Amino acid sequence: MKKIAIIMGSQSDLDTVQAAIDILKEFKVEAEVKVLSAHRTPKELAAYVESSTKKGAKVFIAAAGGAAALAGVIAAHTTLPVIGIPIETSSLKGMDSLLSTVQMPAGIPVASMAIGKAGAKNAALFALEILGVSDKKISSQLLKHKKSMADKIKKIKIKA
Repeated sequence: MKKIAIIMGSQSDLDTVQAAIDILKEFKVEAEVKVLSAHRTPKELAAYVESSTKKGAKVFIAAAGGAAALAGVIAAHTTLPVIGIPIETSSLKGMDSLLSTVQMPAGIPVASMAIGKAGAKNAALFALEILGVSDKKISSQLLKHKKSMADKIKKIKIKA
């Protein structure tokens, strides 16, 4: 089992989730990626979360749109960190997904990222930061990543 499990509520979420997968590939951290629905496959989702925990998963990333119950259902079945990616929807531009992901009852925490691809990238980075607490290699890679972002900004020259 990979240390990071990424679960999407629908295959159509892959377009957004790919941004998280790409970040993890950049850091050479593999993730197991599955499509499981909180509403359409609830028993399979619960079984997967419980078995993943036993097999060594350390962090879950959940991407869902609309009612976006996925992250909360995962959190209900584990004590491991769960990071939610709200998927942008056509009807409410992802606000429905964001509110569904972030409005968890006390005792069932879910870290919620921004709507869409920026949220997917940050979910991957946040998962890496969680792993980096006990993995010096990942921690070092994250420091280099942040330095690289800062260096790119410092190189910008604006002619007025």
